[in-house]
Amino acid sequence: MTQGAALQGERLVGAIAGYAADKKAIDVVELDLRGVLGYTDYFLVCSGNTGRQAKAIHDGILEGLKREHDTLPRRVEGSAQAGWILMDYLDVVVHIFTPDTREFYRLEQLWGEAPARTAGELSKSG
Repeated sequence: MTQGAALQGERLVGAIAGYAADKKAIDVVELDLRGVLGYTDYFLVCSGNTGRQAKAIHDGILEGLKREHDTLPRRVEGSAQAGWILMDYLDVVVHIFTPDTREFYRLEQLWGEAPARTAGELSKSG
């Protein structure tokens, strides 16, 4: 893959997981929503221990995809202070939580029928 090339689907979610891991994201989980949802293929759910770390994870993903793949999110919603940042890359929707907010919303349980992989499994399969 050449620098500046746009990523989609599985390659995009893998790149996002890598950028999140670079910022020490915890509990990085990919939910494969192909065939479950019509508006995206994957959710990538991760946490930062604090609002500041959640913002750093957001910044790392944003800057990495912009710099290396010329890719920007369609939109970003939420804030680190609220404990939840959402980044919409169309094929992949990224949810960055603080631990308490993640436990409250429980997205992995909500989409329990979707196949899920942790970051360790992502790197083994990628």
